[in-house]
Amino acid sequence: MSTIAGIFHLNQEPVNAEHGHQLMRGFEKYPSDDVQTLQQEKVFLGCHAQWITPESVGERNPYYDSQRQLAITADAIIDNRDELFQFLQVEHSRRKEMPDSELILLAYLKWGVDSPKYLVGDFAFMIWDERNQRLFGARDFSGSRTLYFFRSRERFAFCTIIEPLLLLPYVKRELNEQWLAEYLAISSVVDAVDASSTPNKHIEQIPPSHSISVAGDQITLTRYCTLTSEKQLKLSSNEEYVEAFQEVFQKAVTARLRTYRNVGAHLSGGLDSGSVVSFAAKALSEGNKQLHTFSYIPPDDFKDYTPRHLMPDERPFIQSTVQHVGGIRDHYLAFEGSNSYSEIDDYLEMMEMPYKYFENSFWLKGMFEKAQTEGIGVLLSGARGNLSISWGSALEHYALLLKKMKWIHLVQELHHYSNTVGGPRLRRLPLVARVAFPFIDRLFPSGKPYTFPRIINEEFAQRTNVFKRLSEYGIDHTGWFSTSNIYELRRRHFADVYHWNATNTLTTKLSLRYALWQRDPTNDLRVIRFCLSVPEEQYVQNGLDRALIRRSTEKLLPDKVRLNQHYRGVQGADWLHRVIPYWDTFVDELRKLSADQTILKFLDGKVIQAALSKAEGGARPEDATDPDYKILMRSLILYRYMKKFA
Repeated sequence: MSTIAGIFHLNQEPVNAEHGHQLMRGFEKYPSDDVQTLQQEKVFLGCHAQWITPESVGERNPYYDSQRQLAITADAIIDNRDELFQFLQVEHSRRKEMPDSELILLAYLKWGVDSPKYLVGDFAFMIWDERNQRLFGARDFSGSRTLYFFRSRERFAFCTIIEPLLLLPYVKRELNEQWLAEYLAISSVVDAVDASSTPNKHIEQIPPSHSISVAGDQITLTRYCTLTSEKQLKLSSNEEYVEAFQEVFQKAVTARLRTYRNVGAHLSGGLDSGSVVSFAAKALSEGNKQLHTFSYIPPDDFKDYTPRHLMPDERPFIQSTVQHVGGIRDHYLAFEGSNSYSEIDDYLEMMEMPYKYFENSFWLKGMFEKAQTEGIGVLLSGARGNLSISWGSALEHYALLLKKMKWIHLVQELHHYSNTVGGPRLRRLPLVARVAFPFIDRLFPSGKPYTFPRIINEEFAQRTNVFKRLSEYGIDHTGWFSTSNIYELRRRHFADVYHWNATNTLTTKLSLRYALWQRDPTNDLRVIRFCLSVPEEQYVQNGLDRALIRRSTEKLLPDKVRLNQHYRGVQGADWLHRVIPYWDTFVDELRKLSADQTILKFLDGKVIQAALSKAEGGARPEDATDPDYKILMRSLILYRYMKKFA
C-alpha cells in the first residue's frame, strides 16, 4: 500500500533532515493519497501512502506508540487479521478500523523478533524499538513487497525502491559484477541466486522469508520461515480432501478481496486463474459486488503458427468461465501497437534493473494500466498455482508408480488417462519409463536436448567464478537445474528463496506506478502449506492430472475448462510478430551492441554475432521461440540498462 523509507544512524549522530527529504522526493513520481514522516534524533521514517484497504484510509503511517516507545512504517496487507486479533486479545471495538501497520506493531510487542512467523499476507515493514535501540523489519515469506537497504559502520538506510537510496550523498552508484554474472549465467527469468544482492554493489535487499535487526554495530539477517514438505495430511476420503482444500482456498481468496475500491483479476483460459475467479466471484456476490476480469488476446492481424494443442487466443475458454461463473465484467485486451521492444526504456526506469521476461512485458504492464482506469484496488492472480493448487503431473506420477513397481495401479491409471486424452493405454509406457529412469535417455537419446544459448563472456564467468557459485544450488553449465525431477524442483522452489525475487520485484513496482496491488491466493502461506501436505495420489487420479483442483471446482467452473487436458494457453506467442515492424531499428541497435567493448566484457561477442547474423536475414512470427532471437532481446535490454543506469 505504500513506499516506505528510513535512515538510522549507528554512530549516535542525528539524522540530517535533508537526507530524509531526499529519500521522500524519490517517491514523487508515484501517485499517493498521503505522505507522512517521523523523525527522532538518529532515526527518520517515511511513508508515501497509497490507500488500498478500508483500514488504510487516513492511516497514520509511520505510526508512533508513545506509551510503548515503538514506531513503524509499513508496506503491508495482512490476511490473517482475525487470527491475530484472537492471539493478541484486541478489543472487538478496535478490530474493524485497526490498520495493518498497528496490528504488526502489536504482534512485535508480543513476539518480538519472532513476530513475522505469525503474519500471513504481503508485507515489508520496519519498526524502531526505542527502548532496545533496535531497528527491526521483515519481508513476507515470498517477498511480495521489495525492501532495499544500504549499510555502513555509521549508517543504515532502507527503501522500497533503489533509486532514492542513490540520492543519498554517501551511497555510490557502482555495478555489482557478481549479481550481473549470475543474471547472465542463469537461463531462466531468475536474476540471481544471492537473494540479498542487487545490481548495485552498495545496495542489498532483505531476502524473502527473512527479517533484519539493526542494533549497535550489528546488522543481522535471519530466516524466519522455511517451507519444506509438510507433515502429510491423512483424511479418510477424496471428498474430505476436497472440502479441506475448498475451506483453506476460500479463506485465502476472501482475505484478498479487502479493498474499498473495485476488485479485478487476471483471467486466462486455464485452471489457476479460473479457480481464483470462481472463488472470488462467489465471495463478492454476497456483497453484491462485481468482479472485473482482464484477459490478454493477440492482435487481429496475428496468424496463429503454434501447434494445435497450444492456444495464443484463449477466448473460447475464458468466455466459458465468465458465463458459467457469473457476476463478472470481462475485458479482452489486445494492446494494439504495444510491443516488447518499444517498452524497454520505460520498463528499465520502472524496474531499476534489467529483466528477462520481455515476451510478456507489454501486456503485464497493460493489464495494470487498464485496471487503474477501472478503479481497481486489488488485482487477483493465480501465478503460483502450478506449484500449489494445480500441482500434479500425470507422467511424473506414473513414473513414480513404475519405480515403486505398483503395476496394477499404474495400468489402471494409464487406462483412465488414455480414455481421457486418447490413444492406447500402454502407448505412453516407454515415455513413462524415460521419465522414471533418466539413464535410458542417455543410452538411447530420443532427440537433441534443448539448451538455452550461454551468453556470458567466458573470461567474465571465470573471473567471477559464477558457475561454481551456481553449482552450490544445483545449477549446471546450462544455466539451470541439472535434475529434471519435478518433485525435487518443487522442493527447491520453496526451499531456495531466490526464486521469488524477479517476479515480485515486477509486481511491487507495477503496483506503485498504478496504485493498485496484485494479490495471489495461490501463493497464500496457508494454501502453500496445505498443498505441500497433501498426498501425491490426490493430485493425479483416475486419469486426471491436477486432480485435486479439478475435483474442487466441480460446478464452480465449466467442465470445458475444468476437465481440459488437450489445450494449453500460450501467452506472449505474438511478441516477435509485434516487434517485426521495428526490425530494422532493432537490428541496427544490435550492430552497435556487437561492436561495443564496454558491454562485450560481460557478453560473449561470438554468440551475439552468430545470432545477429540470423536476425539480419529478417524475422517471422514463428521465430518467437528461436533462442537466438531471445538472447538478442535479453542482450539489448542489458545494453540499454548499462548505458543509462549502471
